[in-house]
Amino acid sequence: MSFFDKLRTQKLLSFTLILFTLAVGVVIGTLVSTGVKAAKDNTVAPGAAPLQIPNPVQLSTQFTQISKSVEPSVVNISTTYLPKQTRQQMQPRSRRMPAPDEGDQQGMEDFFRRFFGGPEGMPDVPDRRAALGSGVVVDRTGYILTNNHVVDKADRIQVKFTGDTTEYEAKLVGVDAPTDLAVIRVEGKSGMTPARIGNSDAVQVGDWAIAIGSPFGFQATVTAGIISAKERDIDPTMQFQHFLQTDAAINPGNSGGPLLNIRGEVIGINTAIASRSGGYQGIGFALPINTAVKVYNEIIKTGKVTRGGIGVSFRPTEAPGNKELLKAYGAASGVFVQDVAPGGPGEKAGIKSGDIIVAINGQQIDNGGQLMDKVTSTPIGQTLQVTVLRDSKRQTLPVTVADLAKVFPERFGSGQGEEGAPSEGAQAKFGISIENLTAERRRNLGINKPGGVLVGEVTPGSFADDIGMLPRDLIVAINRQPVSSVDDVKRIQNTLKPGDAVAFQIMRQAGRGGDWQSTYLAGTLPNQR
Repeated sequence: MSFFDKLRTQKLLSFTLILFTLAVGVVIGTLVSTGVKAAKDNTVAPGAAPLQIPNPVQLSTQFTQISKSVEPSVVNISTTYLPKQTRQQMQPRSRRMPAPDEGDQQGMEDFFRRFFGGPEGMPDVPDRRAALGSGVVVDRTGYILTNNHVVDKADRIQVKFTGDTTEYEAKLVGVDAPTDLAVIRVEGKSGMTPARIGNSDAVQVGDWAIAIGSPFGFQATVTAGIISAKERDIDPTMQFQHFLQTDAAINPGNSGGPLLNIRGEVIGINTAIASRSGGYQGIGFALPINTAVKVYNEIIKTGKVTRGGIGVSFRPTEAPGNKELLKAYGAASGVFVQDVAPGGPGEKAGIKSGDIIVAINGQQIDNGGQLMDKVTSTPIGQTLQVTVLRDSKRQTLPVTVADLAKVFPERFGSGQGEEGAPSEGAQAKFGISIENLTAERRRNLGINKPGGVLVGEVTPGSFADDIGMLPRDLIVAINRQPVSSVDDVKRIQNTLKPGDAVAFQIMRQAGRGGDWQSTYLAGTLPNQR
């Protein structure tokens, strides 16, 4: 075989070997590819790649910082009420006295619902208990600011702090019904953190607002929104409640909790919501903290809030036709006096219905808010120079300021006296609580005759109960001595001793809206019970 023949044979073998190697590689590759494809085709989600969780990164925001700093200051408040039968054994009987226009107000009450109204809305079952609302710690010694309606009539108050499962007993320090505020205190817990107090006068519409509380019992819930309005009045009869309105989500259980600004300062106490369903609809109301602070400071000092009064009822400045009324009486501005309380400071000074108050101590008065602010902030016993316009003539009358709760007990009285007993009544001998009647209240009750005091409560088993006295009776005479005021009753009581015969002349209404009829009740005054 020649050299060239050998070379051709060797090349052929090499080429054949290469082809064989390539063929084997293709077969192996096909098998491997087919196996992988078969494995992929067997997955639940073909083509899906597993997700990866990144390392945790703190995304701190202003709201986060506020929540962390304020949550320890916000508490959950729950209360216990005695069953109805037990309560009746311990407390005076009372009959609710509905206003003549109560039916007209029912729709408003349903619309402007408070978060919780105390025990009246709960079934009478033994040891009933409910998480009523929230509160905010304002002093490291355990003083907490909340709503009066959260703790109203509670027999037991318990407080829970965020992150602490212990329920701490709290005691009531004092309340102020006109602003719906209450102060309670927790003892026995250390390390309480008070919230920082802001200035609600600095709040502007559009500012951020944060609410923290226990809506529907869910403790430490944080929501945010803005301030929607200021100086919002939702009930014309509540002359000391001018609210901040917010769309921060607040619901039943937020009541009494704080409304905060973006700095984490308390600017309001959440009080009410406007809702047709009872839940969040973007309209909530908080009492400005500046008002709450004034109330708190008086309560911790004296246990109550005392406001000045001059004994006049006035027409709201924003009432329809008020400008025309003032003009008809010869005034461009001022406050139109509708009624004057009998025996009150205004009547004694000579103020009359139809007068227009235009100035106090020389300072012009343009509306009812200015009048209320000036009078209620004046110390009891101090004299104000009240300028009125009467028959288009100005005259200034010196009026001595009295206690508003005593001038209008049915509107501004707390129902509690110095020691917690029903106010105005002297229960030591008779076992009743009583109140003076204004001219406006007389008209509402249909009482046409002057004189008399109205019975509010009758203590079960008392002398008054034994002789058949009832709530809503009008006492016009005791032992033939005319009665025109609470002071008359107290004066007569002081002359009596156990064993004396006591005769009451009373007026009693024959059903709601019926005529008032005279009757007599008498008995022998027993020893003190």
